[in-house]
Amino acid sequence: MKRFAPIFLSMLLFMAGCSNKNQAEYNKSDIYWYQKMIYYISADDLDKADEYYTSLQSEHFASPLLKEATLLMAQAHMDNDEYLMAKYYLDEYKKRFADDKSLPFIEYLKIKASFLAFKSINRDQKLLADTIKEALEYKQKFPHSKYNPLVDTMLTKLYLAQYVLDREIASLYKRRGKEKAAKIYEERYKNFWLKKDEIDIPKSWYDYLINW
Repeated sequence: MKRFAPIFLSMLLFMAGCSNKNQAEYNKSDIYWYQKMIYYISADDLDKADEYYTSLQSEHFASPLLKEATLLMAQAHMDNDEYLMAKYYLDEYKKRFADDKSLPFIEYLKIKASFLAFKSINRDQKLLADTIKEALEYKQKFPHSKYNPLVDTMLTKLYLAQYVLDREIASLYKRRGKEKAAKIYEERYKNFWLKKDEIDIPKSWYDYLINW
């Protein structure tokens, strides 16, 4: 029994230390949570930054710092290629803080996050279709937005990606002897506003959206 005493004592000290540490991280001011969040964004530790944002939101739901903190977290996740998390924070911002002036910007960032989230032209077909729909709805909802030229650029690249996808699907159906299905997709890309010889198809999926 004696030989287990040091181990047991060490465990108690460790648990006590954790308890004190956790206790010290409660009931802090909003500026404390905000500064901690900024620190971990700067340190590129977004998991910790998320935790401190949650503490800020939980303990100071009405804090004036929360508006800026939410947008900062969205941008940080976007810069780190974590686009689903970026959209989560943008949705939070939209629900709580967006007004007529800021809403076009927030909706533009959401489209940008979806646009940059593509990884595979074959696996992300729904994301492609959904993002085209979001972009079209944005132009209809905000016809005079200063972000429309940027949305148009993304939309053009999305359409080009859809063109390539339709060609690949039509070719696949042809190889499998499904002529009727192939014809449906052939009609789609043959009615595209650019002609085949006017489109220089990139070699990699990344180039489809970034360098096209």
